[in-house]
Formats: sequence, C-alpha cells, structure tokens
Amino acid sequence: MGSIGVTLLLIAFLMNLLKKWSQDGLPYILLNTIGAGLACASSVLIHFFPFIILEGTWMLVSLFALIKYFNQRN
Repeated sequence: MGSIGVTLLLIAFLMNLLKKWSQDGLPYILLNTIGAGLACASSVLIHFFPFIILEGTWMLVSLFALIKYFNQRN
C-alpha cells in the first residue's frame, strides 16, 4: 500500500516536472490525494508518526485542492 502511494506521488511529481500535467489539473491533484492517503494509511499501520503527519498533511492539502477544483468548475 505504501509503495503504491509513493509511486503515485512520484508519477504526479514527474508529470508536473515534464510539464505534462498542471498543478491545478485533475490528474495531478487526484494522484497526490490518493497517493498521500495510501502512504499515510501505510504509515499508520507501522506506527511511523513522522510520516503519518507528513502524508496526512499532504493528503489534506491535496483534498482542499480537489474541493477547490470542483468548486471552480461549477
């Protein structure tokens, strides 16, 4: 689960660096939200609190970006 989450985060990062995806685009935001959520859940399972905080915060920020994305479309 953690490996999948980190892979999704790295794919989003790489696609943004290559200018394939915008930071405001749905694929980038979704991969960040799902990837951070999976990485956070994995960290919870192994009780690794620094990454629970890091990935949990990353997921929440990405979730707010996702909400903003859908609010702007309406």
